[in-house]
Amino acid sequence: MSKNKKIVIVSLIIIVLLALVPLLTLKNAEFGGSDDAGSQVVSEIQGKEYEPWFTPVIETLIGKELPGEVESLLFCVQTGIGVGVFAFFMGRFVERKKQEDKK
Repeated sequence: MSKNKKIVIVSLIIIVLLALVPLLTLKNAEFGGSDDAGSQVVSEIQGKEYEPWFTPVIETLIGKELPGEVESLLFCVQTGIGVGVFAFFMGRFVERKKQEDKK
C-alpha cells in the first residue's frame, strides 16, 4: 500500500472518530448553536439581554420569520456553493501540478 493511500485511510478514520466520539460519549447532551452561545456570553458580559443590530433582509421582505425548512434549504444551498468553489479550486491546483510535472 502506498504512503498516500495510508495517509488517506488514517485521515478518514480520524474524521469518523471526531464525528462519532462526541455523539457516543455525550448521549443526552444538548448541542446548541454558536449564535445562542455567543448571545449568552454577550448577555453575561453586558449584564443585559442581547439585542440584534438588524433584522435579516429576507424576514423583513416577507414580514415574518422564515420557517425552519426554508432556513435549512438556504443553509444547504450555501454549503453546496461553498463545496463547489472549493472543489473547483482543488481541481485546478491538481491539474496545474500535473501540467508542471509533465514539463
